[in-house]
Amino acid sequence: MVIGIAVIVVSIIGIICAVVLSVASKVMAVEVDERIPMVRECLPGANCGGCGYPGCDGYAAAMVEDADTPLTLCAPGGAAAAQAVATVLGRSAGEMVQKAAVVACRGDCSATSNKMEYAGIESCAAAKLMFGGAGSCTFGCMGLGDCAAACPSDAICIENGIAHVDTRVCTGCGACANVCPNKVIKVLPAASPVVVSCSSHDKGAAVRKKCSAGCIGCGICMKNCPSEAVKVENNLAVIDYSKCTGCGTCKEKCPVKCIV
Repeated sequence: MVIGIAVIVVSIIGIICAVVLSVASKVMAVEVDERIPMVRECLPGANCGGCGYPGCDGYAAAMVEDADTPLTLCAPGGAAAAQAVATVLGRSAGEMVQKAAVVACRGDCSATSNKMEYAGIESCAAAKLMFGGAGSCTFGCMGLGDCAAACPSDAICIENGIAHVDTRVCTGCGACANVCPNKVIKVLPAASPVVVSCSSHDKGAAVRKKCSAGCIGCGICMKNCPSEAVKVENNLAVIDYSKCTGCGTCKEKCPVKCIV
């Protein structure tokens, strides 16, 4: 008798809970624009964050909910994904500029040396916590491969102590740049003619002591650029690509050949 009553009570509670949950699911339901999953299907699913949104789901929702959100931010998907999204939303895809990652550092084993022996976790982020890393230059590539691990396209490898990007495979998603603790990886338009392959902000004399391939901030590139596209800011040459014509004068004049 007691067991029977207990079973009946539990059953009644279960039925009441089921009714409450059913009603709540209807009353508290959040309507989702049916176009969001359609747009999401147009994206490659890399979830790299290169678009600036929290994964492909976040970017898909932003494109549907905000008409001002560009459709060309998905580097892995490229022009094909942008056009597919444009078809779903009935908008113009816009121009897609192909981008690629570049490593702004040439401080490999032949150009620089370590200031200490690092025996910790094989991670750039972890090594950074130990006096800025093992390298003499605290601005350079640490060479422990966080970027390679983050790359969804397997476009990065570590050779001779620094990272190298295979631009033939790179989609320009920016995942590598996001995880680099020294921010030596830049995502630039693939058509960029020249790149300053150094990230050090030390003064010239200090750079020369640490790395033979580093920018010494001498300003020769700036003085010889016919289009005034090069400036030295905080001891480092910086290129204004809106002015650069790709003449190569800065590369020819650079005494340490850090412009490539």
